[in-house]
Amino acid sequence: MQYYFKPVIIGLALVLTSQIYAQGNARGTIGESPYNVIRHWADPFQEDGFGFGGNSGVWAESADRIIIAQRGETVLPHPVPEDFPGYAGVLGINVLRETNRRTWQNCLYVVNGDGEPIEVWDHLDYLCEGSEGPGPHRVRISPYDPEKRIWLVNETFHQIYVISNDGSEVLATYGEKLVPGDDETHFGRPQDVAFLPDGRILIADGLDNHRVMIMDNDMNYLGEFGGYGDGPGQFDTIHAIGIGPEGRIFVLDRAGVEINLFRTTNDPAVIEFERSIGSPLTLPLDIIVNEDDFWITDLGPLRFLNFDFEGNLKYTWLVPLELPDGYLEVHTFTVDPEGNMIGGDNQYGRSQKFVPKPGVDADLLIEPPWVAP
Repeated sequence: MQYYFKPVIIGLALVLTSQIYAQGNARGTIGESPYNVIRHWADPFQEDGFGFGGNSGVWAESADRIIIAQRGETVLPHPVPEDFPGYAGVLGINVLRETNRRTWQNCLYVVNGDGEPIEVWDHLDYLCEGSEGPGPHRVRISPYDPEKRIWLVNETFHQIYVISNDGSEVLATYGEKLVPGDDETHFGRPQDVAFLPDGRILIADGLDNHRVMIMDNDMNYLGEFGGYGDGPGQFDTIHAIGIGPEGRIFVLDRAGVEINLFRTTNDPAVIEFERSIGSPLTLPLDIIVNEDDFWITDLGPLRFLNFDFEGNLKYTWLVPLELPDGYLEVHTFTVDPEGNMIGGDNQYGRSQKFVPKPGVDADLLIEPPWVAP
């Protein structure tokens, strides 16, 4: 394990360009971003010749400890400009598509609130090495776990790992490496994991099996819901899950271009479908649920959308494509306890920090994920 200690450097906050017009599949009230973006927030730490890989999983445990899963690092063309900021997108490289440049090193690391690496868990690279696919997909921590164990979802290997909070060891492995399945102990390219207040764990077994598995606190199988199709409560490709108050479960269907709302029941093995929300979306990617509404990222155009629990679209703000502050894909986003947001770009290959604009309407800000009192 490598540790990095560096002096704090305050990033430069720049206002995102306001775009107040309909574009692509954007609709509803489209307004300014409520955030300033910190330019070049992610501090590069790679050896010469390498850049960040696709930042597929980001989790803010605190305002000063952000855990990032990336799809390895990117082999760069030679020569690299002297002012290279660390991410391959600035060189015109799409790290999602140019898989020949992917090398499985430094897949998990931790940064502070200024984007500076403080821990690099290179001893865990074996969890991704040899992957012929995208590998790590999500990083999550249960808000109800006093040990704050880290859950890493590896879609290519059909596995989920539970890692100690300090990254020193893998505590548990679920699923069989490179063996897909649809039974009680196997996965088919899993995408996400979520945690209910009563201890149950939900697995978004999403790309192959189109189901959500219901597990108890020890990861014993209780039941499942969903299945492939376009009927009520069915899915095409599940990409993310969010948990809300009063037993609400929001399941993001990427190819099904909608959010499906479910509710828990008195039977721990049974989850009931309630309604579809948001259709038609274009390519929804991630979700954060708050006390009475939720936010998602969607492509076509790239944007953040805010819905209430009844399915009403409350607000939309667009994310520019142009560098240095733009994104190709906000594959994942997380909000720290101070209200700052970090978004992981899976194509330009980096994460950036968004801080609330001074005096902005609090209703336009994304809060940290809902947690039961």
